[in-house]
Amino acid sequence: MVMKKLCAIVLTSCIATSCTAFTGFKLENSNKALVSNCKSAYLMDYDSGECVYKENETARMPIASVCKVMTLTLVFDAINDGHLSFEDKITVSERASSMGGSQVFLDKGCEYSVDQLIKSIVVCSANDSCVALSETVAGGEEEFVARMNKKAESLGCTDTLFANCTGLPRETQYSCAKDVALMFANLIKNEEYFRYSKIWLEDFNHPDNRTTSMTNTNKLIRKYSFCDGGKTGFTNEAGFCLASTAKKNNLRLVSVVLGASSSDDRFNSTIRMFDYGFANYKNKIILDKSVTLNDEIEVRGGKKNSILVRPERNCYVFSGVDKTPEITNNLIVYDVKAPVAENSVVGQIEIFKDGVLVDSVNVVAAESVERASFVDYFKRTAEEWAI
Repeated sequence: MVMKKLCAIVLTSCIATSCTAFTGFKLENSNKALVSNCKSAYLMDYDSGECVYKENETARMPIASVCKVMTLTLVFDAINDGHLSFEDKITVSERASSMGGSQVFLDKGCEYSVDQLIKSIVVCSANDSCVALSETVAGGEEEFVARMNKKAESLGCTDTLFANCTGLPRETQYSCAKDVALMFANLIKNEEYFRYSKIWLEDFNHPDNRTTSMTNTNKLIRKYSFCDGGKTGFTNEAGFCLASTAKKNNLRLVSVVLGASSSDDRFNSTIRMFDYGFANYKNKIILDKSVTLNDEIEVRGGKKNSILVRPERNCYVFSGVDKTPEITNNLIVYDVKAPVAENSVVGQIEIFKDGVLVDSVNVVAAESVERASFVDYFKRTAEEWAI
């Protein structure tokens, strides 16, 4: 496809600084004021992936049930690829029904919907549901785990190795705070995740009409008003772990704490990290998908010579609240020929901050254009002769 640069527009905006160890809510005092009694921590902006705070972020350690972040990721991938649906029924194997630890007590040989099983994993960390879904998606847990590791590698997780889909203790299984943040940020790209993550208390209904009460293990959804999702984990080996997300205005943050000494330590440390992030950073909208650009794009062979265009999605720039660097937009347009359907991709906008490319957003047609007919060409020629 032919591309051509159309223009470069310079805007003034805010920009994020590089990752810096926390030194107080207004960048003073010791970094120990942010997390306490945790072996590892990481805080990042969801949209840009920029680090806000880190402590022992690449230290390899067990993460317990936080492992299920990747289990859920593969299940959502299977749904997005059309290999599975929320309505599909799964017959529970003997192995799945016999899993220990956190569970919803699935009945061997009985059918449950994918929707039910996902909900039980997100809300109450059900090990039996994890195994049932892994067997359905990959034919067995061993193959499923191989896919977990392959997915982690594709996300840039260099300090992660899975050995099962539940997080139950097992040798040679580990991750780190930074990798967990990358995996969790990828999971929450699935908007359907939030349909489950905000449930506090709900009954899980079995085919024989009995129920299992589910209570969300992520206490932050009630304790912290901006938190709308997370995954907890605990074993004696791993300590208390938590991957979570919170959103305030346009800013969504992803937080991870591993190896906390107590449940209160993991939740309170996470709250302090979120409070620090929201106090010191923001997301400024640069492109609004509901607003057409000032530039129109040329169309060859159409009833109209040019069309209005808009960005395919909103674009934000993550920034420190006290920073005002330069933002540059570079619009690139493709060689567009009629007919053009509304919302079809006709170009892209590159977003630079201080000369560094930070994002690229598709440009789509804000209107449709039909192919010009012989009559259209005749009228156009006649109008040109009349001028």
